[in-house]
Amino acid sequence: MNPFLTRRQILSRTSTGFGLAALSGLMAEQARGDALVHRAKRIAPKARSVIFCYMSGGVSHVDSFDPKPMLEKHAGKPPPFATARTQFNNDGVIQPSHWGFKNYGQSGLPVSDLFPHMASVADELAVVRSMTAKFSEHAQGNFFMHTGFPFVGYPSAGAWSSYGLGTESQDIPGYVVLQSGSATAPHGGVGLFGNGFLPAQHQASIIKADSSEPVRNIQPREAAMLQRQRLDFIGGMDQSFLGELGANSQVEAAIQNYEMAWRMQAAVPELCDIRGETEATKKMYGMNGPESSRTAYARQCLLARRLVERGVRFVELSCLSQNIGSGQAANPWDQHSSIKKGHANMAHQVDQPIAALIKDLKSRGLLDSTLVVWAGEFGRTPFAQGADGRDHNPYGFSIWMAGGGIKGGTTLGETDEFGYKAVDKPQTVYDLWATVLHLMGVDHEQLTYLFSGRNVRLTDVHGHVMKEILV
Repeated sequence: MNPFLTRRQILSRTSTGFGLAALSGLMAEQARGDALVHRAKRIAPKARSVIFCYMSGGVSHVDSFDPKPMLEKHAGKPPPFATARTQFNNDGVIQPSHWGFKNYGQSGLPVSDLFPHMASVADELAVVRSMTAKFSEHAQGNFFMHTGFPFVGYPSAGAWSSYGLGTESQDIPGYVVLQSGSATAPHGGVGLFGNGFLPAQHQASIIKADSSEPVRNIQPREAAMLQRQRLDFIGGMDQSFLGELGANSQVEAAIQNYEMAWRMQAAVPELCDIRGETEATKKMYGMNGPESSRTAYARQCLLARRLVERGVRFVELSCLSQNIGSGQAANPWDQHSSIKKGHANMAHQVDQPIAALIKDLKSRGLLDSTLVVWAGEFGRTPFAQGADGRDHNPYGFSIWMAGGGIKGGTTLGETDEFGYKAVDKPQTVYDLWATVLHLMGVDHEQLTYLFSGRNVRLTDVHGHVMKEILV
C-alpha cells in the first residue's frame, strides 16, 4: 500500500470530499440522536439547563436549613443517642447551631442567619432535609454525588445530561465546569467531571472564569484562514480513517471536539467578557466588594447565567477555599475545627452570588427553564468534633433545588430531633439525579449505555423522582 497521497487524492479529500464527509457526519449525528430518543423515554421537560452549585467539603445542615431546637436544650452534654463511626472518631458534646433561624417569604421557610441573601429567595427553594449518602470520605463522597458510583471511571451527571439531550449551543460544549481564583476540583480530581465510557465530547470543559486565557490555548496561534485550512485537511483525513475503521464513537468524538475547539476560540472569550453587563448587575452579584473570594465566585455565577442563555445544558460552579478549620483547597466547607469562623467565611463567599443568580434568572424569564441545584457530598454531625468543629455526616443532611419545575417554598423529609439521621422520607443521590433528569425530560431508567455487558445508567438500579417538590 502506498503511504503517500497523490495530488488528486489530496484535492478530493480536502474539497468536495470533505464537504461530503461533513454532510455524512451531520447525518450520522442526527441518526445517533434519533437512536437515543428511542432508547430514552422522553417526558415533557420543565428545565432546559442545570446549574449545579457544588458545596465541596460538606455544609452543616443544622447550621443552615434544618433548625433543631433540641440541640440548644442539650448543648454541652454527651449525645443522648448511639453514634456511628465518624471520619476521625473524636466525638464531643452536643453543639447547637451557631446561627439563629427565621422564617422567610410567604412560605415561611426556615433559613439560618448564615445565609441572609439565600433567605431572600426562600419562596423559590425546595429544601430536601432528608438527603443521605453512602460514604463519609471526601473522594468517595464526591464521586458518588457526581456519578452515582464511589470511584473513578463512571460518567458525571453533567456528561449523562449532555449525552442524553445534547446542547443547544453550537459553539460551547454541553457540559461546563467553572473555576475562578484559587478554586480547584474537589477531592477525586477532574475525573469527577469525566465522560467515563460515554463518547468523549460529553466530558466537561473547564473554564477559568477570571483568567486571561479561560481555556488553555483558546487564543489562536495562527491566522484564522490558515488554521481553518489545516483543520479541513485533518478533518478529511480523519473522516477517511473513520470510513475505513467503521463506526467508532471515540474517533467520532475526536473529530467533533476539533470542530468545537475551533468554534470555542471566538465563543469563550466573548462569554467571559462581562464588560457589557450593567454595574447594577455586577453589584447585585457582589462583584464590587473588596473580598476577592466572593468576587471570584460571583463571576462564576454571572457566567453560569450567560452559559444557560447560550443553551449550555449543564454548568457546575466551584467554591474557593478559605483555609479555615482544616478545610483544604479541594474541600472548602470542611471545618473539623473553628466551624463558626469557617462556615461564616464560606457563606460570605457564596450567599450573595447564588441569591443574585436566582433573582437574575427570574428577572430574565430563565428560572422557569433553569434548574439550580445546591448540594455537597454530605452534612455534618450535630455533636462537636473536638472543641469547635463538626465531623462528616452522611446519614441525614440538606440540599435544595430551585427553578425549572420545582415547587418553591417547600421542604421534603426530616432528620431526627437532633439532626443526626434522616427519619422521614429519606432520599438518596439516585433520587436526586432521577428528579433532575425527569425535569429535563428524560426517564432516568431509560437513559442507559451498554458497558461491560450491561446497560449502565446514572441512577444504577435505584432512584425515584421526588414528586412532592415538583410543580
